[in-house]
This record gives sequence, C-alpha cells and structure tokens, in this order.
Amino acid sequence: MIRGAAASDYPAIRQVIRHAFGRDEEANLVEQLRADGDVLVELVAGSDVAIQGHILYSRLAIERNGETLQAAALAPVAVLPAFQSQGLGGALIRAGNARCEELGCVGVVVLGHATYYPRFGFSPKIAESLQAPFSGPSFMALEFEPGALTRGGRVKYAKAFGV
Repeated sequence: MIRGAAASDYPAIRQVIRHAFGRDEEANLVEQLRADGDVLVELVAGSDVAIQGHILYSRLAIERNGETLQAAALAPVAVLPAFQSQGLGGALIRAGNARCEELGCVGVVVLGHATYYPRFGFSPKIAESLQAPFSGPSFMALEFEPGALTRGGRVKYAKAFGV
C-alpha cells in the first residue's frame, strides 16, 4: 500500500530512513525540507501495521532564458533493510514520479546509483546539459516534457540541500 505521508507518520519515517542509510543525515534533510515548505511529494509504503518505505521529492527550479521551469529532486528513497530487494523502492519511485508529472513538473533529477535509477527512465545523458552542483554517471534526470531538461538550464535545489 502506497499513500501520502501524514504528520503522524514522521517519527516512523525518521526510523525507516535511519535504518536504511545507517545514519541521520538523510532523515535530517527530510525534516529540514518539511520545515522549509519545500516538499513537493512525500509518500510512504507498508502495511496497515507499519511503514516499510518512504520517498520524498522536493521542489526544484530549472532557470533558462529568463524562465523558471518546475521540476523535482528525488531524495531520499528509503526502504527498511528487511524489505529491500522486493520491489518496494521501485513501486515508490514509480508512484512518486507519476505524482510529480500530475503536478506539472517537467522532470525529476536524482543523484543516485548509476545502475538502479535507469530502470525507471532516469538517464545521465538527459542531465548532462543541466548546470548543477553534481555531474557524472550518478547525476541523472527523467523528462516528462520531451526536451525540457536536455535544452539545459541552471538547477536550483531547495535550501536544505546546501548547494
């Protein structure tokens, strides 16, 4: 079951993220994005009893030729270790991407595993023309509007990312 995150889920979400990453940085990022009002989409997955996975997309601006395009940054996606490699992360990514597209985003960027995210349509080639603090095979993008990201632009992450 995948649904929107509720405030009552926040303590459990923090624990899922901490267990998935083995540290606090990603959980702290999620909480700062919420505090700053920069959350675009936040979903949880699990049973009626417990949350097993979480994904967050924050607002991302692409500035090009005097216009600003609305996009999203996927970070983080987390699944409890006992539930990893069962398709839960992929289901969260597909649901989150679909929601971002419904909200009118032109695309999504992610900094992640170069062999994992391409199965969901993310490509380092699409991200190459973007002016961003990241580059290389781990910086990928997915376009909902053909050409929206490949035509380039300056990426502006939410303040919580510190870039």
